[in-house]
Amino acid sequence: MKRSGPLFTLLAGLALGLFMLSLNATTGEGTFSYGEAPAASASPTPSTSAPAAPSASPSKASPTRTAGPKTSYAGRTDDDTSAISISVRGDKAIAYFCDGRSKESWLKGNVEDNGEMKLSGKHGAKLEGRLADDRVRGTAEIDKHPYGFTAKKAVKPSGLYRATTEVRGAKVDGGWIVLPDGRQVGIVRRDDKPSAAPRIDPDSGAVTVDGERLTARPVVP
Repeated sequence: MKRSGPLFTLLAGLALGLFMLSLNATTGEGTFSYGEAPAASASPTPSTSAPAAPSASPSKASPTRTAGPKTSYAGRTDDDTSAISISVRGDKAIAYFCDGRSKESWLKGNVEDNGEMKLSGKHGAKLEGRLADDRVRGTAEIDKHPYGFTAKKAVKPSGLYRATTEVRGAKVDGGWIVLPDGRQVGIVRRDDKPSAAPRIDPDSGAVTVDGERLTARPVVP
């Protein structure tokens, strides 16, 4: 019986060792890291900026009608009582109707591409005409009276002249038509009182009114 004690102790130790070995195999723990996981790197985002819009091509401006040189026309009414002169530059025109005594009218307006013109002045005065070749043919209505007329192209010194100033405290406004044959028709108003105009020097425009020397200048629209 005394010899069985050590053997029993050996067997008990062996059994305990096998039990512990089995326990470790079934309950073994893995190793874990508690550090923060690295942030995922963002993939580069492709550029989404829109391409620059092509610059708009400059709009073509409408052609501008240049004024060009001044052209004058002068003539008499069909009844030969009055004279008419028209100064044209580009699409603008100024006309002067004058009987050389007391009746006159300044008119202005536009000239269309086809040569038609419609001008207007004070007190309902109006002129309608058509520019063709080297003359203007039309009708002027002054003081509600119609006057047919033909005004031919005028070569300097023929044409339309005007002088506006003050002489001895009076306002002076004079208009002159120099016809192609050299005749002159004009009116000078002194404080709005009309009278026949003295002759001008068509080469220089010089004229004497009430003892004062003035200069009448070509009218330009």
